[in-house]
Amino acid sequence: MNLTTTIEWTHLLARENLAPALHVGLLIGVGFPLVFSISAFVGRSTKRKLSPQANMLLRKSFFYSGSLILLLVILYKLGVERTTLLGTAGIAGIAIGFASQTSVSNIISGIFLVSERPFSVGDQIQIGTTKGIILSIDLLSVKLRTFENQLVRIPNEALIKSEFRNITYFPIRRLDINVGVAYKEDVKRVIAILKELALAHPLCLDEPEPDVRFVNFGDSALEFLYVLWCVKEDFLPLKNQIMIQIKERFDAEGIEIPFPHRTLYTGSVTDPMPIRIISEQPEDKKISSDTP
Repeated sequence: MNLTTTIEWTHLLARENLAPALHVGLLIGVGFPLVFSISAFVGRSTKRKLSPQANMLLRKSFFYSGSLILLLVILYKLGVERTTLLGTAGIAGIAIGFASQTSVSNIISGIFLVSERPFSVGDQIQIGTTKGIILSIDLLSVKLRTFENQLVRIPNEALIKSEFRNITYFPIRRLDINVGVAYKEDVKRVIAILKELALAHPLCLDEPEPDVRFVNFGDSALEFLYVLWCVKEDFLPLKNQIMIQIKERFDAEGIEIPFPHRTLYTGSVTDPMPIRIISEQPEDKKISSDTP
């Protein structure tokens, strides 16, 4: 083989090696930005038609699926055979399947949550003792911001398996306030005052009608349940304002809000407990009060 033939073979091999490298570089430089742009376009196109969580899942599904296909094409361009890819993918799939059983369960649970739509971003939910506002509904978990401004991550599987409350699912909410008055007070007058306060408050709804229920003869008070309805956004302002108004109105009307009372009874067979009343101050206090 002469020098000319060697040079020709060298140029040929260089062109053969350069072409796949250019293809791979083009796929990486153009393919991944294109996949990201397509997923973002799909998200914008379906933003008004789908719920926020369904829109997010669709956008991420497009991105991950496109990225996986692009990665397989890059490996094929690098010379990896199809049988090798399929075999590697099968082995990797089995390994990933065993290692990610919990993740797959959370993904499936997330799909059920999206299809059932028991809550959406911005709702207030309570699961167990945790209560907060939903920030995001992801493939694996739901993230909450508690009222103490803490981030809580709840796996989707836990939400599917357990009971939770969506506090703001409906447009209106019921506010229950426990009110106690002294036994000497007129029950009908107390009920009339509470209803008057409810009807006069601008945040309290007329329908459903506010209600006052006489629920119990308590240990120290006559107990009432004060039931009000309001728009869900006005729940906390109404609760704070109406409780202040109850205290002010009861004070103006002379209605007593009692504190707990205790009566000591020693029994009929025991002697009464002796009680001694001291009318004069001790000598040391009397002296100290007289001294300048």
